[in-house]
Amino acid sequence: MHKDQVEGAAKQARGAIKDAAGKLTGDAKLQADGKLDKAEGKIQGKVGEAKEAVRDALKR
Repeated sequence: MHKDQVEGAAKQARGAIKDAAGKLTGDAKLQADGKLDKAEGKIQGKVGEAKEAVRDALKR
């Protein structure tokens, strides 16, 4: 597993917490920040998957 995958998953989790907290408290900015963090985490995870696929392909 590539470090970007791990960091992306952590960012997604933080984003989910912010999103839920914003929804619970009615804080639209916190909720929007959470959604942004979730999206960034998803992208970072996909970048990690791509890097890992390239690395694996080069090993063959």
